[in-house]
This record gives sequence, C-alpha cells and structure tokens, in this order.
Amino acid sequence: MSRRKVKIFYLPLNRDVLLGLIGVVMLLSFGVLHFDQSDQIQEQAVFNPQEKAYYQGPAAKKAMSLTINVAWGEEYLPSMLDTLDKYQVKATFFFIGRWVEKFPDKTKEIKERGHELGNHGYRHLHPKKLSKDKLIKLIKDNEELIYKTTGIRTNLFAPPYGEVDDRISEVASEAGYKTIMWSADTIDWQRPAPEVIINRVLSKAQNGGIVLMHPTKPTSQALAQIIEKLQAKGYKLVTVSELLE
Repeated sequence: MSRRKVKIFYLPLNRDVLLGLIGVVMLLSFGVLHFDQSDQIQEQAVFNPQEKAYYQGPAAKKAMSLTINVAWGEEYLPSMLDTLDKYQVKATFFFIGRWVEKFPDKTKEIKERGHELGNHGYRHLHPKKLSKDKLIKLIKDNEELIYKTTGIRTNLFAPPYGEVDDRISEVASEAGYKTIMWSADTIDWQRPAPEVIINRVLSKAQNGGIVLMHPTKPTSQALAQIIEKLQAKGYKLVTVSELLE
C-alpha cells in the first residue's frame, strides 16, 4: 500500500501577512458582535414608556392626584364634591358607562364643577379576560357615551378591578389612552373607618403620588382631612393630566 505524502504549507509571517490576519480577525469579531447585538435588541420590550401603565407622576414634582372610580351609587358624591370645592381641589373621576347612563345629570355636574373625566370602561368587566377587540370596545363605547353626555373626549383609562399588564396598557395606548393605576390605595370599598383611609393615604404620600378612592361614606368623611394633611405636607393636589405633564 502506497503512503500518501502530506504537504504542509508554511505562510511566511512577514509584516504584510500579519497585518492582513489581524484585519480578518477584527472583521470576524465585528460581525459576531453585530449579530449578537441584533439578537439583544429583538429581545427587548417593544412597549414605549407611554404605553406602560402610570402608577405615579414625576418624582421631582411636589404634587399628587386624587382619583375617584365611580361604578355604583351617588349618595356620597354631593358631599365629596362640596369638600373638593371648599379646598379648591380638582380630582379625576373615572366613570363606568352603566353609571353614566343611570346618572347623566350627576356626570355633567362633575364636569361642570371643573373636575377631570376619565374612562373606567363601559361595564365592570375583567380586562385580562377580554380579547383585543372587546377591550377596545369596552373603552370606546364608554368614550362615546361620556362624550354624548358631557361633550368631553376622555383619554385616561383606569382598568376595572385594577387589572393591568403590558397587553392591556398597549391596547389602551392604541385606542389613544394612558392607563392610570395608583400608588396609594385606600381600599375604601371595604368601608373601613375614616381614620384608616386617612392613614393609608398619608403613609403612601409621595411626590407624583396617585390616590385611589371611591364614593363611599367613610371616604366622604375622610376627604377633608386627607386634603388638609396632604396640603400641610406641601403637596399640590392636581388632576392626573396635570400631574403627568
């Protein structure tokens, strides 16, 4: 059996060859890094900051917002509106469409008294269980209802049940809305004592804070002290839109 001869070629390592090899290595390295960075970009979140839910306003702003989700009843709203007027505070009211249908005059009154109107959905449904189309319908049906009732086009959305994720806030953004959550929850729907509601707000008071309330009896009783104590701490109470400016 004949043996094959293996020929070994030696590349002369002169200056030009070395520079050429270094150049090839650098080009290959750049290509690898370039493709790695492309992969990383694809893995990053696709949501812009304005498509995320807002839990508070700018931390540099010595201001807070009072938000009131309105989905049932109206017996405690008159006293709450009077208290807000007394302290010259404007709040942001988020309405369920079914409530607007039942109390159109009260809805118009809240607008006429200078408060901001927000969208809480036409019905109190679970957003996470809704398809994109049904979620948009939930928002837009209520927008049209509030517009026909008050002449105001809403652009702030407080999801029913406080259910939010990236999909919900992105769909709301596509519909022209900022999704608004909160930094201080009074949990007043459980009807705790007014002192409990006051303490829950004050313990979470912070620059850019958003307070969540409902029109309940203990909330109406606590509202004046909440306003007084927040103002005493130097907070300016503004609407959500003003807070996010």
